[in-house]
Amino acid sequence: MSEHNFEATMNFSIDTCQMVELPKISDPRGNLTFVESQRHIPFGIQRVYYLYDVPQGSERGGHAHRALHQLLIAVTGSFDVHLDDGREKKTVHLNRSFQGLYVCPMIWREIDNFSSGAVCMVLASAYYDESDYYRDYPEFCKVANP
Repeated sequence: MSEHNFEATMNFSIDTCQMVELPKISDPRGNLTFVESQRHIPFGIQRVYYLYDVPQGSERGGHAHRALHQLLIAVTGSFDVHLDDGREKKTVHLNRSFQGLYVCPMIWREIDNFSSGAVCMVLASAYYDESDYYRDYPEFCKVANP
């Protein structure tokens, strides 16, 4: 099993967001995948939450974080994650439970196209803190691109 190699940076951009291949242990009884702080992801895990029963056509996210690091995993089903650093945009389709998308701070994200029964698990670097959120896109763009 290899550790993921993340570069330490304070200049976060869309290129800092990347897919993370997680360990997958196969067994006739079923597969097992795990995530270790500071080994598979470049942060300690302080909070875990998940999105589920998302109605068809609904969107989640629609915000950015000042300092929070996250790993998004499609535990079941699939969905699209739209990333935007105020300069560039990209979309990532998640549909494998042994892969995650690392999302660094200062990235606007929107999540949509949830398949029926999809579950999006999020590992976060900090406890919930409303003051860490940018919820207004024009304000985010002003700060992201002064």
